[in-house]
Amino acid sequence: MFRHLMIAAASLAVSACVAGPPGRAADAPPLEAVPSVDVARYMGLWYEIARYPTSFQKDCEGTTAQYTLRADGRVDVLNTCRFGTRDGEPRSAEAVARVMQGSNGARLFVNFAPIPLLAGDGNYWILYLDDGYTHAVVGEPSGRFLWYLSRTPVISAEVRAQLDAAAVAAGYDLGLLKETEQK
Repeated sequence: MFRHLMIAAASLAVSACVAGPPGRAADAPPLEAVPSVDVARYMGLWYEIARYPTSFQKDCEGTTAQYTLRADGRVDVLNTCRFGTRDGEPRSAEAVARVMQGSNGARLFVNFAPIPLLAGDGNYWILYLDDGYTHAVVGEPSGRFLWYLSRTPVISAEVRAQLDAAAVAAGYDLGLLKETEQK
């Protein structure tokens, strides 16, 4: 048991170190997720449009996330990226997510680790979601992570402006965004 706790603590420490600097302004208001998300409608394939750079997505292009609702209410997550270029060799990471109690589906705890870690307030907050469930901005309270997601691999300038506005309103620095090459 002690060994498992040490591994979990080390994993948290490493993830804190490799995630990068916070991208939210120090004086930003407390982060708020959207009021509610119909989790079943959120399921399916999403294309990553842009992100804050992270060590675990180093050299990733053509990134997608596939969410599948399980019978127990949790969500299977399959993140896939192409190594180096959008046509590179695919690599994938699987996870299981659960909706954080009291969040109306807007905050999830996604666990990629082989050992369950403490969920806290969740590490996947849906900060913006259009009415059609076609575009989203996802972040988390530390400000180290930010993703723009779309049901299509390319978005219009108008949609991009909406995503940018949502990120800025949440206190994120757009200068840290890395564009994701999609097909």
